[in-house]
Amino acid sequence: MTYQDIHRAVFLSRPNRFIAQVNLDGREETVHVKNTGRCRELLLPGCTVYLEGSANPARRTKYDLVAVEKARPGLPPLLINLDAQAPNRVFGEWMAAGKGAELGLPEPTLLRPETTWGNSRFDFYWELSNAADSFPPRRGFVEVKGCTLEEDGLALFPDAPTQRGVKHLRELMACRGAGYEAAVCFVIQMEGMRAFSPNDRTHPAFGAALREAVDAGVKVLAVECAVAADSLTMTRPVPVLL
Repeated sequence: MTYQDIHRAVFLSRPNRFIAQVNLDGREETVHVKNTGRCRELLLPGCTVYLEGSANPARRTKYDLVAVEKARPGLPPLLINLDAQAPNRVFGEWMAAGKGAELGLPEPTLLRPETTWGNSRFDFYWELSNAADSFPPRRGFVEVKGCTLEEDGLALFPDAPTQRGVKHLRELMACRGAGYEAAVCFVIQMEGMRAFSPNDRTHPAFGAALREAVDAGVKVLAVECAVAADSLTMTRPVPVLL
């Protein structure tokens, strides 16, 4: 996926989870933050951020904050995409390009986003109905999570306690019990990661639920991305450490 009209700026502050103050070309500007997570280890005063300009004159803010440079002692800054909507988009692009097999997923004959099952709503539903030995057709759900936290090359999720994330894992387990295939895919919005792991220190209940989901037959996938100020592209699976 690509962005248009990208601007480099300096982060100043974040009055609330929806907006930030930045220095853009010598003037202070209020911008929309496309991620309601905490991002406390990333959005630090003085860091470099990247903004996408909006062509909508009716908007209250003219720019969206979509990426940030994370300083690393002795290493070049790590560019991290912060757009919370991007993981679903790049996952959809990956599957549409026929790369599902690289994640252990089929190349589906149907891929549908935002699908309701029972009282649950999943990011993607898929079916594979053209295989001669597949009757009834294979079908399943995928929940996509964006990952922006890293420590020494290890990608971690979540960066804050997430009861919603635990609920999604429980729902995927219910799908498996009903005969569907199920997976959770962590889209790592940065590159150069050696592995992915649940962030047990921040939310041990999520890590426990993830391991329980694996035991119930839910696939746990992690894929890192090539990140530029104006683009995000899924590139390769990384090992999952549970």
